[in-house]
Amino acid sequence: MDKRVVITGIGMLTPLANSTEDTWEFLINGKSGIDYIESFDTSKFECKYGGELKNFKSGDHVDEKKLRRLDRSSILAIAAARQAIEDANLTIPLSDAENTGIALGTGIGGAHLLLENDNKLRTKGPRRVSPFLITHMLPDTASGLLSIELGAFGPNLAITAACATGGTVIGEAYEIIKRGDANTMITGGFEASMHPIYLAAFQAMKALAIHENPKEACKPFDIERNGFTLSEGATILVLEELDSALKRKAKIYAEVVGSANAADGFDMATPHEKGRGITLAMKRALEKSNIKPSEINYINAHGSGTPINDKVETIAIKTIFNQHASKLAISSTKSMIGHMMGATGAAETAIIALACKEQIIPPTINLNKHDPDCDLDYVPGIARAININYAMSTSVGLGGHNAAIILKKWSENDK
Repeated sequence: MDKRVVITGIGMLTPLANSTEDTWEFLINGKSGIDYIESFDTSKFECKYGGELKNFKSGDHVDEKKLRRLDRSSILAIAAARQAIEDANLTIPLSDAENTGIALGTGIGGAHLLLENDNKLRTKGPRRVSPFLITHMLPDTASGLLSIELGAFGPNLAITAACATGGTVIGEAYEIIKRGDANTMITGGFEASMHPIYLAAFQAMKALAIHENPKEACKPFDIERNGFTLSEGATILVLEELDSALKRKAKIYAEVVGSANAADGFDMATPHEKGRGITLAMKRALEKSNIKPSEINYINAHGSGTPINDKVETIAIKTIFNQHASKLAISSTKSMIGHMMGATGAAETAIIALACKEQIIPPTINLNKHDPDCDLDYVPGIARAININYAMSTSVGLGGHNAAIILKKWSENDK
């Protein structure tokens, strides 16, 4: 018999705040975390803003020795994971180390470290390249480091699926527990994407939102939307087998009931015009959850703010939900926290868990002029309290990657 899986811990680092509680409060109040970039010179860029973490000091989370070796992305992952573990009240050293695993995801990985050492190679020669470059630039560096730090000997993996990474890796962690390969999984996504090369590359793609006011730049589903806003951050969840969570009287945010991922098989940058991949991911997540489309109350949409993505995602939602599509509450929290790339699906899974627990939906801000092609209820401007029994998060990524995950409100009657 498949095991039931619940979320017992959440750790969030976002452009809004460096904690889950504060991030959630700002989201519910419709605040934007987007501002002018301070970590590097943007004078030659058309887009001069993004979602940087504020008042985050790497030295507060790792010692000086590790600070010299680690990529910023791994530090974000470690900091968010510690926050989630504390929130879940897991004891360290772990009481069930062999049945505790780690599954983390990143779209880019330790590219900061790679670029830094490439510069050393070019300017100072090969002897100045760090002996720790190879072990600390990999996408699985953070999952390995956490395994060592925590003494977690269970399944350990890293996943990359572009902007669908967060949703995909949490789904895989869920499946690991469901089939009995672990009792607890520390899982989520992380990304240190605030670097000149990434901003320049996305600007060259014409993918970034351009606006005179940074906080109004990202406008999902608005007819004047013209791109996404690049952000950094990390969100880590503790997923736990239900009996284990109940035995230790853990706080439960929500139950994970289904997930799926699928590919467009179409183009590296442009989604399929009818949303083939995201439609299939939503369809299979619903089937695996054994619920009807009409039972979903809220969708935290990918909603990146690019002209084609928002239109295609709306088409996909209508395809899956039919008449129920007009009754759904849908919102894009990227309007407030920007696009955290490999971390974004994890952040949005945490957000639907909090929405299930608190029974309130964060809004889509900056939605002032509705696009006729995006004609669903996107909860514009103001948070909304509604009855949420089931909520879905959707993610769409470069390369045609797509993911969907479904959570159920937790009730003591569900034991």
